[in-house]
Amino acid sequence: MMKTFQVNKQAGAYSTTFSVPIPTTFLRPFLAGAVLLFFEVEHKKSMSPSLARSAPSELNHWWTQLRFRLQNKKGWNEMLDETFIYYTKNINDIPLFYAAKNNNVGCIKKLLSCPSTNIFDRGALGETALHIAVMNDNLDAAVALMDGAPDLINEPMTTELFQGITPLHIAVVNQNLNLVQHLISHGADVINPRVTGLYFRKRIGGLLYCGEHILSFAACAGNEEIISMLIDAGASTRIQDYLGNTLLHILVLQPNKITACQAIDLILTRDAELDQSVPLDMVPNNRGLTPFKLAAKEGNIVVFQHLVEKRRVVQWSLGPLSSHLYDLTEIDSWADSMSVLEVIVSSQKREARGILEVTPVRQLISLKWNLYGKHYFRLLLLLYLLYIVVFTVCCFFRPLKDADRNYTEEDLDKTIRVQKKLNESYVTYGDSLRLAGEVISLLGAILILVLEIPDILRVGAKRYFGQTALGGPFHVTLITYAALVVLLCVFRACEVQGEAEVMALSLILGWCNVIFFARGFEMLGPFVIMIQKIIFGDLTKFIWLSSIVLIGFSTSLWMVYMTQDPNSLPSYTSFPITVFSQFELSIGLIDLPVDHTFITPPVVHVIHVSFSVVSYILLFNLLVAMMSDTHWRVAQERDELWRTQVVATTLMLERRLPRCLWPRLGVCGLSYGLKERWYLRVEDRNDPLIQKMRRYVKVFSSLDEKEGLEKSDAMKESPMRRPKNRRAGNRKAQAGWEMIRQSALGLEMEQDESGEIQDIRYI
Repeated sequence: MMKTFQVNKQAGAYSTTFSVPIPTTFLRPFLAGAVLLFFEVEHKKSMSPSLARSAPSELNHWWTQLRFRLQNKKGWNEMLDETFIYYTKNINDIPLFYAAKNNNVGCIKKLLSCPSTNIFDRGALGETALHIAVMNDNLDAAVALMDGAPDLINEPMTTELFQGITPLHIAVVNQNLNLVQHLISHGADVINPRVTGLYFRKRIGGLLYCGEHILSFAACAGNEEIISMLIDAGASTRIQDYLGNTLLHILVLQPNKITACQAIDLILTRDAELDQSVPLDMVPNNRGLTPFKLAAKEGNIVVFQHLVEKRRVVQWSLGPLSSHLYDLTEIDSWADSMSVLEVIVSSQKREARGILEVTPVRQLISLKWNLYGKHYFRLLLLLYLLYIVVFTVCCFFRPLKDADRNYTEEDLDKTIRVQKKLNESYVTYGDSLRLAGEVISLLGAILILVLEIPDILRVGAKRYFGQTALGGPFHVTLITYAALVVLLCVFRACEVQGEAEVMALSLILGWCNVIFFARGFEMLGPFVIMIQKIIFGDLTKFIWLSSIVLIGFSTSLWMVYMTQDPNSLPSYTSFPITVFSQFELSIGLIDLPVDHTFITPPVVHVIHVSFSVVSYILLFNLLVAMMSDTHWRVAQERDELWRTQVVATTLMLERRLPRCLWPRLGVCGLSYGLKERWYLRVEDRNDPLIQKMRRYVKVFSSLDEKEGLEKSDAMKESPMRRPKNRRAGNRKAQAGWEMIRQSALGLEMEQDESGEIQDIRYI
């Protein structure tokens, strides 16, 4: 059933939501995405947009939308138009609202002195006259209303969408300093009001999230005078919203990162005056994330680096060289189960991987991997290779015996050896050696399950199997392999026939798991990511499309050959064989299975020609094009994905190895008169010219990515035009680099130095 909002004017009730922009200063940014909010929160089941859904949910969504349309004669847009026409009419019909909107002080005073005027009249959004005056930045009208109707000062909006918004919230977010001063001086509450409206909740696709309290709204606006004014008036810096987010958490989530950093500095300075036992930047939210960890999870590099620099200790500075002690609290995973490194690895945002290049995270990862992780991981690779070789040898020498003559009466069954019974399987010395190998294989499978299952429960199955950085499909193959090995043991003990099939699958999965260890090598790791993306992206789509075509053409051929002699064409003796024959034909493994020595129905030729066109010409060329496009797209991020995999591997080893095999990196601050924290010393060379060059390299790299995105459009041009455009693009890029080196870097360029220009982008 639809959610309705009551509009209090005489007795009107309208089904409404808020998306049409109203010409007011406050509501203009808020109402732009309100329809999206209502779709997500109130009509998630009936009117939610069709994004990434499975087939059953997509069908259910389509049926719900159809039923909604049949039950409601008016369309959604029609109801919106009617609601906001009434909203506009409301403002024009209520005299006090009209006077507040037009800043008519005289009319306001007369209306307030009239006994018939109801100062608590509310509009379609649940707003009062004071809300309208503050929305339009009408200072005189707002002061007149505060003087004549002081009860309106702390009166909130009442609709479910904007529940809790007070005039001070509006004045703060509009950064109207004079209005804020007047509201506070007239007794506006700066502590208790909380915004609980649906629009202000943190949500996917939301345009605004400022918390609930007035001070959090002021912090998001970034006006330092207003922030200080509210704190001086009694607002607490330790407020938390329904998610447990503090002011710093909310600032981390703001799009204006520079303003957020300035507000963080001011709030931390004012909070330090309270002398709290736990610093504000160490207070976690309901999910256990501090502002520092939340910045890492969201990929907010600016705020993260700003917080890192506030914690570092400067040792000395000598020209461009400097030495710093970086606080590893919340960064190092040695003593923190939810460290910044864990948060980055588990984050689904690409921006979060950029945190791995920030000092001291990059140095810490390099030390962990090069000192311990790389060697332990390669030792683990050696042990796994020995293990899988032992399992393979056990499969080669599994207990078999000659089959009896009367084992089968079918002529097509050519079985000559069968599995031994359990009491016959372990008799000779060779059987004892095989038994030792089988015990090793079984213990290894049990160990895999014991190590993998706790990680699944800790991270969650969807994230554990779905994220490339955490291993993705390799964990599926590893767990499946271990389960099949245990199943083999059950088959052997129960004397169940069918070991061959289970062994075949186990060998495939076991050897495919060796590819997982390629992430430990810089040469192979990025290409394994490429293969993984292509298999689970393009190849999966291709299999779905080719399966539909294969079943369709196989069915049509079987309809013809089911009336023919089965011995005439062995490739079409049954429907399953027909499907397999068409699959072999589609990938070119066999010749066209048509015998012209006897009469063949003409429709067979038509079917084969059509199948060749669709399968060979269309589908396979489509697969090649898709793989080429995926290769280019993944190449842009495969290196950073590989670095993230290295971090995930390091964390996995650190979590599973004993502490004696993995010492803690850094130095303890207590030994050197610092805080009870661990620090990592890093020497930096801050060369301004190099930094400029790196910035320009980054800019031009992003331009290259944009040119790559236009590559597909450029391929549509005629062949005669492509070389010309390519030469023009190269000349333009070279001219740009030369201009940058001459002007921005201040270097004297010679004509014979053109070879150095191309080397800049690789610094």
